[in-house]
Parts: sequence; structure tokens; C-alpha cells
Amino acid sequence: MEAEGSLFETSEMAANFLASTNLLLDSWRLCNLANSSASESAFVIQQNGPTGVVAFSGMHDLVFGSGSYVKDMVALQEGEGNGLFSGLGRHVDDSEEPVMVHVGLLQLFLGMYGCPSFQAQMKTLLEESKSIIITGHSIGGAIASLTTLWLLSYIQTIPSPPQILCITFGSPLLANKSLSKSLLRQRWTGNFCHIVLKHDIIPRLLFAPLFPINTQLHCLLQYIQSSLYSQHTPMTVTDEMKDQLFQFVLTYTEAVAKESAENVETVAGLLYWPFGNYLFCSEEGGVCVDNTVAVVKLLYLMLVTGNSGSCFEDHLKYGSCVERMSFQFLMRKGFLQGDVPMSSYDAGLKLAVESSGLASQESISRQAKESLKMAKQVGLTPNLCSARLAIALAKITPHRAQIEWYKTSCDESDNQMGYYDSFKRRQASKRDNQVNLFRIKLASFWDNVISKIDNNELPHDFHKRRKWVNAAHFYQLLVEPLDIAEYYRSGEHLKKGDYIRNGRERRHEVFDKWWKERERDNVVVVEEESKRSKYASLTQDSCFWGHVEEAKELVEKVRRERNSSNVVQLWQGIDEFERYARKLIDSMEVSSDVLVKNSSYNMLVEEVSELRLQMMQLPQLQNFVDVEMVPRQS
Repeated sequence: MEAEGSLFETSEMAANFLASTNLLLDSWRLCNLANSSASESAFVIQQNGPTGVVAFSGMHDLVFGSGSYVKDMVALQEGEGNGLFSGLGRHVDDSEEPVMVHVGLLQLFLGMYGCPSFQAQMKTLLEESKSIIITGHSIGGAIASLTTLWLLSYIQTIPSPPQILCITFGSPLLANKSLSKSLLRQRWTGNFCHIVLKHDIIPRLLFAPLFPINTQLHCLLQYIQSSLYSQHTPMTVTDEMKDQLFQFVLTYTEAVAKESAENVETVAGLLYWPFGNYLFCSEEGGVCVDNTVAVVKLLYLMLVTGNSGSCFEDHLKYGSCVERMSFQFLMRKGFLQGDVPMSSYDAGLKLAVESSGLASQESISRQAKESLKMAKQVGLTPNLCSARLAIALAKITPHRAQIEWYKTSCDESDNQMGYYDSFKRRQASKRDNQVNLFRIKLASFWDNVISKIDNNELPHDFHKRRKWVNAAHFYQLLVEPLDIAEYYRSGEHLKKGDYIRNGRERRHEVFDKWWKERERDNVVVVEEESKRSKYASLTQDSCFWGHVEEAKELVEKVRRERNSSNVVQLWQGIDEFERYARKLIDSMEVSSDVLVKNSSYNMLVEEVSELRLQMMQLPQLQNFVDVEMVPRQS
């Protein structure tokens, strides 16, 4: 069974689904149970038929801010959480900051994860559930998000994984902008839905460096927790303390929303940033947004209509909010005031502004409308975009066919160099220049596909559709050898290092992942299940020639090296390549061009054989050079 990359295609689908089912009510009830049981356990797990629900308590004493975003954040994959979140993948390039999360919130999750009872219960839940809901209120919501990130990474390694959905209520921000980008790339944005009441201050807290008001914040958090879950009289806090915190957080939220550098600590990539879907709720209804820039603007526009009292009261009202939301969905109310707009698009915008509770103030309403326009994708729908790409693929296919013809002609040429070496040693002929142009155009097409996936412009299961997986794989097997040839022909390896670790384009790494996921899901064609009776039309490891080039470099280093211990280490690398090449050739997973007389591979075979004879003359190296490479085909 194929694992879903995301539960929902759009934020509207997420909102309609949540409002029309009991998920919100059930999630909130379990959050209440987790909070009331916080002294016994920090989480509660329930199994409701095929659906498992995990709720995390919000009763944690956490100091949010040290005054520096740098000190408050830690790299998610390079710090204590390394390994648990490997599914997020690596950065696209060196210019992108690593995924950074709040260090205190990460430590709370790791403390939970390290508990044997938690791991045992989660293991049982994964075995018995077809879908899992992870939820939490306040700080518990942030722990729920981290748990969901861990689960989404973990289920990549298991067959028939369950669907995962995270629902948080009034959760604080968790991470920097890199997390939002990573979720888009992994197609996980739709797995998160954050419920935020109109004036709730907690989801806005981490826009501000909180160290200057830590005393007030600590008292107010204790007040909130005692108001919600304690049977004792809530501790009292002064209106002055509330007002100080409200004004402080409002100032920074405004600065972030308006992209002002004057009032915000501008450490690149380290500002807290939203991710996933945000369902904003008010007395008038709700509106769901997944564009993070629009989310930030709405977080400000809604907060500015509140006051120091409502911003704390709203954090205590999620129970009545979810009850009201289900009722409002059933009522399907119309416009509050004015005429119905002529276009359905304008009508949708007007309804969204009214549902957000911002329609009564003209200046705020206008800004909210602009933010919602930004959030609403006016362009092509994902399925239509996919159809357009299919047409573009058909138009670009003749270029691929020209490269196939070029490969056939090279393999049959009298010079017996084969496909890879003919392109690498090409002259300035019209045919060679055309093939290189086709190579560049195909790369541009597939880079555009990857870009659309990164920007969430294609269906959530696009990377699992057999047509696209097969097309990408065939392109990779056919064209990546040319990319490798061009890399070494142009001398890029002298500037950057070897191709596989330093020069490989991201599209090839993405296509590798698609193909491995296809094999993991047991979507295998019959021809691949039986042993080959002849050599493959295309070498089945598209990086084969990159390994050949690395082996050639090892041979050169052995010739230059005078230290026998270093020679032994270098020869171990050559031995490793020999085993790798033998396995591919014995299973006939290489193309016949690999074995022609003047290919780089066969020339390497001869060079290593000659070098081996020389090394055998040295007694201290005899035990390390007695393995022969695969002989070439005559």
C-alpha cells in the first residue's frame, strides 16, 4: 500500500474535513484528559477502532526565551534529535539554514521519547491503527508536532504505514522557516492543522525575544494552567502584567508581519516561523490558511483587534470553540452584511474575512482580504498543473529519443568507446552539440517538475504515480551518464571534488528516492523479478561512471604514493570498486557499452591489472593485490 505524502490537497479540504467530523471534539476531549492526568502521565493514548489518538499534556513548566533566538534554537537533525527526524531530508543547498527548533520543546519531546512506556505504547498503536491522530493543547501542541515529525520519518521505513494527522490547539511556534520548506518538499504540510483562536497570545509568543518579560510570562503561564486544570482558585495576576506582555508581543508580531528590521532580531534563518495548515477561529466562524506569509499577517491582524484580557481568555476557550465550529459548519451561514459579490472568488474572500471576525473594521478587513488573496492559489489546480506537465513531457520526449539514438550509434561505432566516453571526448560536431543541448533541455524540464513539487503545485501523490516515476527513472538512467561525462570533461571535479558527493544535481537524488519508495511499496514489474539473460539496455546504476572516475583517481594516487600503509588503504578502495563492478556485470545490469574495448572501464581494467603486477613485486603488498577485476568482453 502506498503511503500518503499528505492527507489533504488544500487547506479548504482540511478545514471542511475537521469541521464536518468529530475529530476536533474528540481531540479536544482527550487533550483535557491528558491535562487533568498530567501528574500521572504526560500523555494519553486511546484506540477507537482503526484510529489511534495520542494527546499530550500542556502542563509543563517551560522557560520560553533566553533573549536570543540563537540560544533558544537547536538544529533538529544535528543536535540531540539526530536520527529521529531523518525523513525531513537534507537542505537543498548550502544557503538554506538547517531546521532549527526550540531547545526546551525538543528536550520535552526527547524526555517523553526516552520513556520505555511511551515507546511500547506507540509501537502497539502503530501495529493496530490504520490512522493516528496526534494532538495537544498549548505546550502539548508543540510536543504533538515533534511527535508527528518523528512518526512521519519513522513510517518511511515500514510497509503499509498508517496515515498521520496532527491537530494542535493554541500551540506556540516551534521552528524556523526551514521546517516549513522541508515539509513542503516532503509533502507533509497537510499532516498538520493548528487551531488558533482569534486573540490567543500563545501562538504569537515566540515572535518576540521573551527574556525581558520572563517574570511576567512565568506568572501568566501559571495563571493560565491553574485556570484550566486546577481545582484551586487561580492565582491572580495584575492587569499591568497582562498589558505589558500583550503590548510587547503585539509589537514584535507587527514587526514580523510588516517585515520591519527595526524592531526584530534579524538573525538570518533563525526567526520562529509557522508551518502546516492554520485554522483561525472567531465567534463568526473560521478560515483555514496554509500560506505561511499569510498566516503571519493574520496572526497580527487578529491580535491587534484584541486586548490584554482577551489574549489570555482566548487560550482558555478552545472547548467552546470546537463545539461552535461543528455547529457553524452544519448551519452553513450566508453573508452577514451587504450584497453578494458577483464572482464566486470574491464571494469566497468576503465569507473568509467575515468568518475570521475581521469584517467590522475597514482597514483591518482590507488587509485581511489581501492576506487571504495571497493564501488562495489563484493559479492552476494541482491536477490541472499535472495534466499540463504531462503535455510538456510528451513534447520533450523527442529530445530523449534523440539521445537514445545517439547512444545506439555510439555503441555501434568502430571506435569502440561506447556512449559515455564518446560524449566525454566529443568534438565540436553538430551532432554532439545537439545532444548536449537536448541534455540541457531535459534537465530544465525535470528541474521544473522538482520546483513545482517543492512549491506544492502538484498532487500530493505525484511522486508515487507510476507514469512519472518510470519516466524520471528512465531519464536518469539515460542522461545522468552524460551529466557525469560533462562534469569530468569540463574539469569541475578539479574545483569541487568527485561527482557523486560534490557535483550530483538534486533531481537525481530525488529520483533515486522515488524509485526506492516504489521498490519499498512492492510496485515491481515482472521483467525485473527474473534474472537477465542479456545485458541491460541502460546501466541500472546511473552513477556507475562516477564510480569509475573515482576508481581511476585511486589508481593515480596509488602510482604517486610512496607510503606502503597509505597504498594499502587506497587499494582497499579499488577492491571495493571491483566487487561493486563485478556484481553489476555478473547480474548483467550494465549496458554493453561498459564492456567495449576502448571504454573508460576496460581501460581501467587494463591499468589495474598492470599495476597489480607491479605491486606483487613488493612483499608487503602481496596480500592486498591478489584480486582480479572483471575482464573485458572481446
